[in-house]
Amino acid sequence: MNDWQTCAVPDSFVKNKVGRQNQIPAKDIAEVGRFPVVDQGQKFVAGYCDDESRVIDFDLPLIVFGDHTRCLKYVDFPFILGADGTKVLLPNKKLYDPRFYYFALLALEIPSRGYNRHFTILNERSLPLPPLPEQKKIAHILSTVQRAIEAQERIIQTTTELKKSLMHKLFTEGLRRELQKKTEIGPVPESWEVCKVPVALQKTRVGRQHQIPAKDIAAIGAHPVVDQGQAFVAGFTDDHARLIDFDLPLVIFGDHTRCFKFVDFPFVLGADGTKILKSNAKLFDPKFFFHALVALDLPSRGYNRHFKLLKEKSIPRPPLPEQRDIASAIDTVDQKGRNAETKVAALQDLFSTLLHELMTAKTRVHELEITT
Repeated sequence: MNDWQTCAVPDSFVKNKVGRQNQIPAKDIAEVGRFPVVDQGQKFVAGYCDDESRVIDFDLPLIVFGDHTRCLKYVDFPFILGADGTKVLLPNKKLYDPRFYYFALLALEIPSRGYNRHFTILNERSLPLPPLPEQKKIAHILSTVQRAIEAQERIIQTTTELKKSLMHKLFTEGLRRELQKKTEIGPVPESWEVCKVPVALQKTRVGRQHQIPAKDIAAIGAHPVVDQGQAFVAGFTDDHARLIDFDLPLVIFGDHTRCFKFVDFPFVLGADGTKILKSNAKLFDPKFFFHALVALDLPSRGYNRHFKLLKEKSIPRPPLPEQRDIASAIDTVDQKGRNAETKVAALQDLFSTLLHELMTAKTRVHELEITT
């Protein structure tokens, strides 16, 4: 039985000493500096500043609420506040454990009003008010999952950086410790060739009959749909007639987005801005070809098309055995990143479930022995 009380948001926090003197405009935020700047953006830290007079090292921990973005941030370290659209909340510690308070706010449904302000909506809400010992237990459980997510996200970031440096090294030095020669794309091993992207391609039988418009893509279905978007799979379809189960593997290039996708399974093609690339098997290992394309520097032209730029590029062409070894080395790093991404997705689902269950008292932890 739920014996919790509730508390209106305006009664849940107390006045703090943060003021305009602690804020910094976006134009003054630097990439490096002594003190982190926390604003209302998606990134936890927006940048840095050296202005010690603006530092908030009192009343911690504090909750930063993005009035425009609805982002919530729990800040327990000295910081400087971004000036635009930030609200700073100091939880009433007689009522709330600060970290529980953050999670309780996070559990609220605040509908988006675009770039309008949302603090008035937040102030209309109420929060659960369990006894403080139970608050601490709930916060401990949710913090444990949150830390696990952050650990996997650090692995993803490290893997991304490692892959970038590894690809640069492998595409300029190779694996055979050869002497290098100068080419139009920079230094490469002496035994390598350099090949224009169009020369690396061969024709494929994929045509418009295999494409599906965005409006016909469903959330579930028999066949995955791959388009030019950031998500690897855009959705699904049951239209078997459009299935591409030949000429695999293929590389999908997003003409607008510049995304590359290596597809080695039967799929249906998204219709908007997708280009199908099949490597010439006599010249390129398919996976090496994909990695070589990903390594290219294609400048953004916004939502304009980029395939013309891609066709003007050149890529290195090592002997096929070395191509396969290079592709395998990159895939090993890639797999570690994909494993971490899978874990993050699973942990985020777990966090969402626990947040709902614990904040609505559907799952109680007051009788659990937890060291907080």
